[in-house]
Amino acid sequence: MENKKKLFRLMTVDFSLDKLIRGQLRFLSDYYDVVGVASDTGLLQAVAEREGIRVINVSMCREISLREDIRSLWNLYKLFKKEKPDILHCNTPKGSLLGLIAGKITGIPFRIYLVTGLRYQGATGPLRMILKMMEKLSCFCATNIIPEGNGVLHTLREDGITSKPMRVLHYGNINGVDTKLFSLGSLLVNDADPKGNGAPQPNLEMRTIHDIRGKYGFSEDDFVFVFIGRIVHDKGIHELVGAMRKLTQSPVSVSQPSDIAIGDRQATNNCQLRIPKLLLVGSFEKGDPITEEDERWLKTSPYVRWIGWQEDVRPYLAAADALVFPSYREGFPNVPMQAGAMNLASIVTDINGCNEIIKDGQNGRIIVAPLSDAGKRRNEKGETAMQTALYETMRYFLEHPAEVKRMGANAREMIVSRYEQKDVWAALLEYYHSLGV
Repeated sequence: MENKKKLFRLMTVDFSLDKLIRGQLRFLSDYYDVVGVASDTGLLQAVAEREGIRVINVSMCREISLREDIRSLWNLYKLFKKEKPDILHCNTPKGSLLGLIAGKITGIPFRIYLVTGLRYQGATGPLRMILKMMEKLSCFCATNIIPEGNGVLHTLREDGITSKPMRVLHYGNINGVDTKLFSLGSLLVNDADPKGNGAPQPNLEMRTIHDIRGKYGFSEDDFVFVFIGRIVHDKGIHELVGAMRKLTQSPVSVSQPSDIAIGDRQATNNCQLRIPKLLLVGSFEKGDPITEEDERWLKTSPYVRWIGWQEDVRPYLAAADALVFPSYREGFPNVPMQAGAMNLASIVTDINGCNEIIKDGQNGRIIVAPLSDAGKRRNEKGETAMQTALYETMRYFLEHPAEVKRMGANAREMIVSRYEQKDVWAALLEYYHSLGV
C-alpha cells in the first residue's frame, strides 16, 4: 500500500475544526494521512470520531498573550519536529501565526495559509498595527497563500500585507455548502443523514413551512426577515434595530393580486398594511456589545422573536421570507450561502465575501457599508447612511414580495452552481495535487 503524505490541518481551537470544515477532513483522509491540530475545549475527540482522523491537542489562546503564545509556539515546534508533516495547512489568525512560524523553523516543505477574516480591520491605534504585523508575519512564513475570496485577496494587496502570489480556489469560501442538507426538502421530509457529516436532525414535528412559521408565531401574511450570527455592534445590529423601528412605526401598504406567492404561501389580501417581523438567531456577546437600549428593544419588541444561538439554523431560514445581514466586516460568510441554498433572497452590505455571494438584483440586494479612514473605522455619519439604505431596502422587500420570491428562486441555483460543498473540496484537493503532494 502506498504511504500517504501527512497533512496537518491547524486551527486555534477545536470549535473551528468542528464547525468551519465539517466533512472536509473525512474527504481528504482518502488521499492523505490527515491530522487535526487545535486547542481542545471539549470538541476535539468528537471531530476525530466524525471525520475518521487523528487529532492532537496543542493549547493556544485566541487573544494576544506573550507567555502563552511562546509556550504554544514551543509545543508546536516540538510536535512538528516529531511528526514531520508534508503539508501544514493553517487558518484562523493565532493558530496560523504560531503554526506557520513553527513550520518555517522546522522546515515543513508546504506551509499553506488560508486567509479568512482580517482581524486588524476595524481595530485602531497600536492594536491595529500589531494585528497587521501578525498578518504580514504569517504570510512571510507561508509558502502558499489562499485568500478565502477575491475581496480578501484585494485587501491583502491594497494594505501591503504580502506581495506573494495568491490564488482563490473555485469561487471562494472555506468549505462550501451542503446543498442537499440546506434545502427545504431535506428539512421537511427528514432525509438528512444523522451520521454522514454529523448534521443535526430536523424537528420531526415540522412537516410544512406552515408548521415552521406557526411554531414561532408568524401568520400567513407576515413578512419575516431573519438575522443569523453574533449579536454584536460590528454585525450592523444598531442599524438593523433602527431600520426595524422605523418600519414598525410606518406600516407599508401592499397592493398585490391575490395569486402572488410569498415563499410557498399565497397572499390572502389584495391590499394590506404590512409590518415586518424579525427572527433573531444568535447570542448577545460581551465583546463588541450592542447598546443596552438596542438589546432591550430586541428582547421586548412584539415584532422580534429572539431565539438565541442554534446548532441547526435551517428551520429559521425556512420560517423566513428574506435574510438581512448588515455586517461591516466578513471574510466569506456562510450564512448568506446557506440562506440562498434554502431559496432566500438576502440583503447584505458591500463588503468582502457578501458582494461575491450576492449579485445585486439577482439573488438579493447589496447596500452600502461606509467606513472612514480607508475602511479602518466606523463613524456616526456612515452608520446613519447605512441605516437609511437598510431601511429603504427592507421596505422595498415588503412592497415587492413577488420580486423577493424571484430573487429567492435564483438564489438556490446560484449557490448550487458556485458553492456546492463537494466542488469546493475537489478544488482544494486539486490545489494540493498541483503542489506535487
